[in-house]
Amino acid sequence: MTGNRLVGLLLAALTSGMIALAGPAGPAAAFEGEAPQIDSNRVLSQLPTGQRWIDHLENDLMRFWAMETALGDPIGHFPTYRCNDGSLFEPAAPCPELENPIPGIVWLDREFTRSASRQVYGYGIAFHMTGNPDYLDYARAGVDYIVTTLLDDQGNGGAYSYLLGEDRAPSPARLERRSQDLAYALTGLGFYYYLTRDPEILPYIVTVKDYIFETYYEDYLELMRWVIEPSPDGDQPDQIELVAYLDQIYAYMLWLTPALPADLRAEWEGDLHTMASDIMQRFYSPRVGLFWGAVTDPSGMRLETDHVDFGHSVKTMWMIYTIGRMTGDLAMVEFGRNNAAAILERAYLEETGSWARRPLLDGTIDEDKEWWILAELDQVAATLALIDPAYARYLPQTYDYWFEYMLDHDHGGIWHWVEAETNEPGLRFPKQHSWKNALHSFEHALIGYLTGQQLHGLAVTLHFAFVTEPDLDDPAVRRTINPYVYRGMIDRDRSGPGESSYVVTFSRIH
Repeated sequence: MTGNRLVGLLLAALTSGMIALAGPAGPAAAFEGEAPQIDSNRVLSQLPTGQRWIDHLENDLMRFWAMETALGDPIGHFPTYRCNDGSLFEPAAPCPELENPIPGIVWLDREFTRSASRQVYGYGIAFHMTGNPDYLDYARAGVDYIVTTLLDDQGNGGAYSYLLGEDRAPSPARLERRSQDLAYALTGLGFYYYLTRDPEILPYIVTVKDYIFETYYEDYLELMRWVIEPSPDGDQPDQIELVAYLDQIYAYMLWLTPALPADLRAEWEGDLHTMASDIMQRFYSPRVGLFWGAVTDPSGMRLETDHVDFGHSVKTMWMIYTIGRMTGDLAMVEFGRNNAAAILERAYLEETGSWARRPLLDGTIDEDKEWWILAELDQVAATLALIDPAYARYLPQTYDYWFEYMLDHDHGGIWHWVEAETNEPGLRFPKQHSWKNALHSFEHALIGYLTGQQLHGLAVTLHFAFVTEPDLDDPAVRRTINPYVYRGMIDRDRSGPGESSYVVTFSRIH
């Protein structure tokens, strides 16, 4: 696939209404007449600096994720499931959150690749923010386990979705695996490469990525397949799912592409642009201002179906906006930015200073809290605040809600679910399960740190572990070293406290 950067797309988007039509609560509806008057200085004075997010990572998140039970035996064989207090599941004395969970998130006989991969990512973020070499060691151990145990035929067959039963059988059959699961198999490997530029890891990443696109993407249909053959979980080959596309972008490509060698970077940028275009054309509903979660048949193209929520839609807008900036596509930039702003306005609950989950068919709003949706909305508001600090107006309140109610103050880590009516956690949702690991809460901390520092005019310091010291006098090399999905000016670099640590200080994050 190759990307199309023609600025003529802007004219087409304007003509078709893709930019102007943001749904019933789009930018025009939200800001009729003059733009609201917001005291940006007051907002920024209430916004935490990056140090608050480093403290949150060290004192809140790592309290749960640095437990001995989290690290595996041996270290790197991370368990998919743990009880809310961090203990491992004991069949003789089962914790209720794993014995009787909400359906669809716990299979105690499965060890999921995506869980291990997301945990590697979490430890990578922890090292990135703090420079603590222990966290890098945990990430490296997880990478070794993925490469030696969870990749199928060294990546030539992608990766296993999970290991099944006591004999830990690689499962399911190759063509029954979801393309989404294969994407998340690359999250940990990808972030480890982002940190280290380890040439031994890159071939595994490229091999699995190429396998995904060669096996699942059909150019003539502009279609990323969900599965190729029916799966044991009921997945069907005719399914057309938003997250089949979105999670190729989100799980590894968006933040990894700028770190790649030039030839790969150009190829991946083209693939990113193609997928973003596909998403805009297939899944976006101007009428409701959101993306459908699936377009397999018309019955699924409505509110209150899977993945039709503020979280998936605002994340997709953020991805499109960032891809537009990366590839020079102004139409994508405008589409993603304007529609993301509209979703923030719709999702914010003024009375409680928190985010809602989704609009409902009866015109009301589901106000319950699901951790990753809150994280995505915070991250997008913080990203837009880099353009206009007025978008930070939500964050002092939503951050306070996160720290007060989403955090398990007793054992660390973040609750999956909090009931809006009581602000109490939903205890049938384990804090760690097949879909919930370190990914979203650690990304939330990183983006809080990056944007908090920039919005306060403070430098951003990040730790890398480059295998070979980069030549920062070479502009092409400097271009590959970035603060996650953002860009910034490198002010200085130096060796860190450990033999693996290389410290880069950025300013002008955008």
